[in-house]
Amino acid sequence: MRIAVVFRDPPPREKRPGAVRLRRLASALEGRGHDVTVYCLPWWETSGRRIEIGGLDHEGVTFEHPALYYTRLPGLLARHRPDVVLASASPPGAVVSAALGARLARAPLICDWFGDEPTVPGSRWTARAAQAPTRVVTPSELQRTRVREYGATASNTAVVPLGIDVSRIGETEPDGYSDVVYACRLDENSNLEDLLLALAELRDRDDWTATVIGEGPEREAYETQARDLRLADRVEFVGDLPREERIAAYRGAHAFVQTARRAVFAEELLWALACGCVGVVEIQGQSSAHELVERRDRGIRVTDMGALDEAIESAWSLGFRDIDKSFQSFDHAAITGRYVELFRDCGVDAR
Repeated sequence: MRIAVVFRDPPPREKRPGAVRLRRLASALEGRGHDVTVYCLPWWETSGRRIEIGGLDHEGVTFEHPALYYTRLPGLLARHRPDVVLASASPPGAVVSAALGARLARAPLICDWFGDEPTVPGSRWTARAAQAPTRVVTPSELQRTRVREYGATASNTAVVPLGIDVSRIGETEPDGYSDVVYACRLDENSNLEDLLLALAELRDRDDWTATVIGEGPEREAYETQARDLRLADRVEFVGDLPREERIAAYRGAHAFVQTARRAVFAEELLWALACGCVGVVEIQGQSSAHELVERRDRGIRVTDMGALDEAIESAWSLGFRDIDKSFQSFDHAAITGRYVELFRDCGVDAR
């Protein structure tokens, strides 16, 4: 299967999670034996339009003015005739150009719209980018709703969650024990204050410990709040941690509490659930975290911040578990398989 990936600014040029997800998917499809080419703006200094980067063929659409990317892309796709076109939603103009190229190549267009793209809601280009693809793929129902508000329809949207490397969990040993673990960038949207206030209500309960993973501009304020609530001896701020150390912390934790106000996809919650943690999610209007714990025995949703302390106690009553194998369906390989099935549903002979 020939796959054209329309990605104006792929990693390492773009480092947002949505770009990393699409780059990983392209590599996984290449690893399955498919012929994958990334059509991008060139940044390499070597001569030649085509270059291999990280095992993927990259084709520079134009070495002249960046605006020519949009006008030259359709002709390249028509000439190379891919079986499917997979496009990043950033920028929307590239999706519209990819739609024309896919039509000329008689191939379906799949747009991966993660939700962290610099999109302008209400703009003409955003609306056209939402309407043009054969399918718009989002990582959550929350983002799917947003894309439909941009102009997509129920019939041309699908949800494929973010994947994780499940094998790394079994390969990483637990590190210590914590009754509660929290992980998020500590900024204005992290909402750690709700967790700290809930833990303060449990201050007189039998000994418990909590671990806060994350760095950010609000860390000092949260550490001050923990001291003011007389939690400093129980709540440990460990800063940002690499993936292996996060997995080790999750495997040694009883419950993971999610209170962040915004999350297109709650990746850290997913890792923690797969590591066996009970998930306690405070529902927020701009967060999809609750979707990961719906209809799960070890998932608790809270709509009222005042009930968060009771939810944490309920999580402790469920007992400790090390690794939840039911999350194997979120492994990168399984997620790649879901994209291949999506290609088939769009009429591609995805062998």
